[in-house]
Amino acid sequence: MKPITSRDNPLYKRLKALAGSTAQQRRSGHALLEGLHLAAAYLDTAGQPETCVVTEGALTHEEARAIVGRIEEKRVVVLPDALFGQLSSVVHGVGMLLLVEKIDSRMPERITETCVILDGVQDAGNVGSILRSAAAAGIKRVFCAPGTAYAWSSKVLRSGMGAHFLLDIFEDVEADGLIARLDAPVTITDSHGATAIYDCDLSGALAWVFGNEGAGVSQIWRDAVTYRVTIPQPGGMESLNVAAAAAICLFEQCRQQRR
Repeated sequence: MKPITSRDNPLYKRLKALAGSTAQQRRSGHALLEGLHLAAAYLDTAGQPETCVVTEGALTHEEARAIVGRIEEKRVVVLPDALFGQLSSVVHGVGMLLLVEKIDSRMPERITETCVILDGVQDAGNVGSILRSAAAAGIKRVFCAPGTAYAWSSKVLRSGMGAHFLLDIFEDVEADGLIARLDAPVTITDSHGATAIYDCDLSGALAWVFGNEGAGVSQIWRDAVTYRVTIPQPGGMESLNVAAAAAICLFEQCRQQRR
């Protein structure tokens, strides 16, 4: 394992630039996975990282040592805790992060299975939560329209809790091109005049579209819609958080498919 003790080290300067800028992460095609859970999830599904950064303090932690033991020694660098603090966005976490290449997937010619489309969902926590629900529901593909939070940003990764490594995630996907590939009916949530979700047949493949937190689903998707469903809210709230709504929809579909 290679120790780094200077802020002037080229690798450290690169890591700090990535940690401080989502735009830099997007341009570089790399992601930073911070914490033991994300590190283990990546190793379980994707293989070796480009670099594993671990603090001197983390090496006294049994679980951290076990994860480091799974990584080729030449890929591991050790930082003093004080230097790692400049890279970390987690309070009171165990000092470990992986530098990895973003996983790119090939756009399918036809989309015949249930998928999720995020239409300008801007909050990173919501995007990560929806990815986590989609992976848990057995969905394989998520398409992110322009204006959606960058799926491989640190905050989305933390919220996703490893979902990224179970999904094919496509970013900056324009609606017109995606609609042309869909062989599953477009389905949106709508609080006005739609059918209650529990009264809808969701047993087949669906293209679920979840829209912007304020504006909702954009007009191009409204024009392409086959099904509009509403989630009954007997408590009288006007609307649900988009991540909560997505989870309800995806798992109601799972329930119906078990019949």
